[in-house]
Order: sequence, then structure tokens, then C-alpha cells
Amino acid sequence: MDLVLPRPAEPREAPPPASRYFTPIDRITLGYVLVATAVLAAHYIGWHHTLAGRWEVVSLGTAHLLLLALTLLAPRARLAAARRDGCFLTEWYPLIVMAGLYATIGLLNDSTEVGFDALAQRWELAVFGRQVAHDWIRTMPSPALSWVLHLCYLSFYPLIFVAPAGLWLTGRRAQARAAIYAIALAFFVCYIVFLLFPVEGPPYYWAWPDNAATAVWPARVVHALIGGGDARGSAFPSSHVAVSLVAAVAAWRGWRPLGAVLLVPAVGIVFAVVYSQIHYGVDALAGVALAVVLCGIGRRLTPRLTAAAEGKR
Repeated sequence: MDLVLPRPAEPREAPPPASRYFTPIDRITLGYVLVATAVLAAHYIGWHHTLAGRWEVVSLGTAHLLLLALTLLAPRARLAAARRDGCFLTEWYPLIVMAGLYATIGLLNDSTEVGFDALAQRWELAVFGRQVAHDWIRTMPSPALSWVLHLCYLSFYPLIFVAPAGLWLTGRRAQARAAIYAIALAFFVCYIVFLLFPVEGPPYYWAWPDNAATAVWPARVVHALIGGGDARGSAFPSSHVAVSLVAAVAAWRGWRPLGAVLLVPAVGIVFAVVYSQIHYGVDALAGVALAVVLCGIGRRLTPRLTAAAEGKR
């Protein structure tokens, strides 16, 4: 009687490591966490001639750990879902947590005694010959102009979500990912500069003007937002300018009708941040320059982002 030996079991193919599913957005988020944590450690040992308090260290350290956990879990969630297009949160999480990160900037800069507003004001005089953020709304107190520019300023908050959402909801998922990447990158670069080069901005040095331009409803809303939710040391470069321009250009590249609509308020924000006395003129110029650089980088990265989205499904 012939013995039938059982066939050896075929070795199972090992599942791909979760790191394979790290996307460019995960990588820049990890990079931000590392840099921000290093700055926090520097403050803790006395950088900028100030020792960060225990509250700042614990709060910011916890925020960084939570963001790190989100970033490490995102690839695993994509792997478990086995379909990248369906993982909404794993694509959008950097934008969702941006407001919290902004608050941490102000918390850390509140413990800093060294600011660079004097330098920014000298740049302002050198470029414009005057303190344009102080003078413009006082020499041109037009209610109509104030309505338009303050509404442009307020449009920033929906604009940064409408750009990728419009692409996402119309099925342009690769373009939406590219927009999310570009917007997050602009935020992260601005936030790192805020940590290393804190500039408080005009609201910390000059009282709000009291004239017809500041009496209109949008101006009062803007003043309330700045008074209740501004992060100290987050003036240079203007993240409102840089991020809104990057978002509008990303939308234009993905779907021109959407980009054409968003470019109007994005350009308005460049002037709004100065007219409303929220940023120095040099803050706005630096935001424009940063947007130009990042949009140039984005043009090179968009094909890679699309290829990554297609190749890792």
C-alpha cells in the first residue's frame, strides 16, 4: 500500500508592511511632528531665553503624540480597507487637525520673550516707506472696500476645504489628494516659521481704528475672531495668504472652473490681511512668495502623487 504523504503547505505571502502605504501627506506630517517637537525641546531647555513651562510642554507634547499616532495609523487603515479611495479620514486628517496645531503655536509662543516685530516693522518701512498696515485703513476708511476685503478674509476658512472637497466630490480623487498635500505643506511650512521666527503682528502693537471701515459687520466679525482665537507669533509669513493662494491654484490645476471661482477671494485675501491691520505688508508679500515656491514644487509633485495613488491600491 502506497503511502500518500501530505503536500507541504504553501508558504503564505507575508502582507505588505504598513509603511508601504505611507503617502506623501503622511511623510510631511511626520516631518512636521519631528521639527515641532525639536523646537518644543529647545524651548524647554531655554531657547529664546525662556524656559517653557510644564503646562506648555505637556500640552504640546500630547498634541504631537496624538498627531504622530494619527499619522502612523493612517497607513494601517488604508491597508485594512484595501482601497485608498474609500479612506476619507486617512486622506483628510492633516487638514482636520490644523486648527488644533495652530492653537499650539500660540501656546508655545506665549512663553517666548523674544519676538521679531521690530525687524518686521523695519522691513515694512524699507519696502513701503510707511507702516502700511497701520495707515491704509485709516487713510481710506471706505465701508464698501471694508465689506469686500473683510469678506475675503472670512472666506479663508471655507476656501481651504472647498478646494479639495470640490475635487473629491466630483470624482477627481488624485487631484484632491494633490490639493490636500499642497495645502498641508503650506500650513506646515508657515507653522515651522512661526515657531522659529515669531512675529506677533499689528494687532499686538496698534489698537483697532474706529472709523466707518471698522463699523461694518464683516470687520466686527474679523476683530472678534482675532481677539478670541489668534495664535501669538503667527504673523510672518501670512498663512492666510500662502495657504489660500496654494489652495486656489491646486483647485485650478484639478478643475479650472473651481479654481477660477476660488482665485477671486484668494487674491482678495492678499490685500485684506493688510487693510484689516492683521498683518504687515511684508507678511503678505512673504505669503505670496511662499505660495509661488510651493506651487512650483506642487507642479513637480502632482504626477508623483497621482502615480502613488494609482500604484498602491
